[in-house]
Amino acid sequence: MRNNFMMLLLLLFSISASAQNTKSFTLDEAITYALSNSLDIKNAQIGIADADQLINENRAFGLPTVSAGLDYSYYFKIPVSLVPAEFFGGMAGEFAEVAFGTKNNLTANISAQSLIFDYSYLTALKAARAAKNYALEDRYRTEMMVKNQVRQAYLPSLILEESKKTLQKNISNIERLFFETKEMYKSGFVEQLDVDRLELSLANLQTEVDNLERQKELAYNVLKFTMNFPMDQAISISDDIDRLLVNAEVADLEGDINYSTRPEYRVSQVGKTLQELNVDYIRSTYYPSLAGFAQYQQVGQGDNLFKNPNWSDVGIVGLKLNVPIYSGGAKKAKLNRAKLDLEKANNQIKSLERVIWMEIGNARIAYNNALQRVADQQKNLDLAQRIYDTTQIKYKEGVGSSLEITQAEQALFQSQQNVIQARYELLLAKMDLDKALGK
Repeated sequence: MRNNFMMLLLLLFSISASAQNTKSFTLDEAITYALSNSLDIKNAQIGIADADQLINENRAFGLPTVSAGLDYSYYFKIPVSLVPAEFFGGMAGEFAEVAFGTKNNLTANISAQSLIFDYSYLTALKAARAAKNYALEDRYRTEMMVKNQVRQAYLPSLILEESKKTLQKNISNIERLFFETKEMYKSGFVEQLDVDRLELSLANLQTEVDNLERQKELAYNVLKFTMNFPMDQAISISDDIDRLLVNAEVADLEGDINYSTRPEYRVSQVGKTLQELNVDYIRSTYYPSLAGFAQYQQVGQGDNLFKNPNWSDVGIVGLKLNVPIYSGGAKKAKLNRAKLDLEKANNQIKSLERVIWMEIGNARIAYNNALQRVADQQKNLDLAQRIYDTTQIKYKEGVGSSLEITQAEQALFQSQQNVIQARYELLLAKMDLDKALGK
């Protein structure tokens, strides 16, 4: 007896620990968790950081640069040059070998240069800032994608929970009727066939519950994967389907279409801007550029730098003007290709506008259809419930059969499933509408 009591305590403790380790999420909480842990969003954030560094890199091209150097060379054999020997009193036509230079040469220098004017530099800065905007819009697009993915993964789990609750309610009703029928059988008011039919109905309903449990486990795995939640940890959902069934606003169903609410449309607009800047950049390479430079050197020479070296200074400042004249047609070809890319970007935006218009229009029609389907299926459910209640009353009064009960119960169960499916389709339609509107 004591061993059984200890086993019961261990079982209860195990169930309690498992419940504590199960993390429960509403839909909003699941979306928040996914946004904080999505690797796609983290990569998009890295893209923004990379765009910031691109701005810094492009800006650096126009800022002054300073460098210093130290050169040392030792001539273990000094090179010689031939000069006319007559310079040294020799005979005409002969040459004498003369060594120029010293064995040790040390040069210390510091130099600076700065861009004064380059139109392509200004265009490159604009392009870098546009690339930052592109990265920001891409992150927002990624966030919207993750939100929609979580919604799509969350709803099946929610509907399966709803179906399970409905089945369990039906099982409770059938179990009560099954118990009453067995008592009536013992008293001789019904046949064994009536008991068997109800028992079969119970078995079928329990089979459906078991099937839903397996489907729910699969749906939870998909939800955990979408949220980037640890796959080896338990998860559950705590939202309510009635809370999520919020009617669409009139403006969402009848308002004008605003393409800019769609993140992919804004991304395409920034992409077009980048193509325009690319055209400007190539054009800017036709302009001259001007840069300034300065350099100062200390030169030390001598056969022995540690004893009486000869030091001299060299300083220079200047300007460097670069005037493009002819590039063999390469720049013109690049410019024409950039213009073609810009034309493609414009065509892609027009195509995207048509797609968005179609998606919003279809989403509005689908939502209205789903809303009407819920209303129709609810009417059918109310009728099936009245038939089932009436059949139960007739059966208990002895003027109905168990077959009628079974048929009414099956019709009621099918109507319940139809309502759940219709509500699920309405949730999907509302989600698709919000997605099409860029919400």
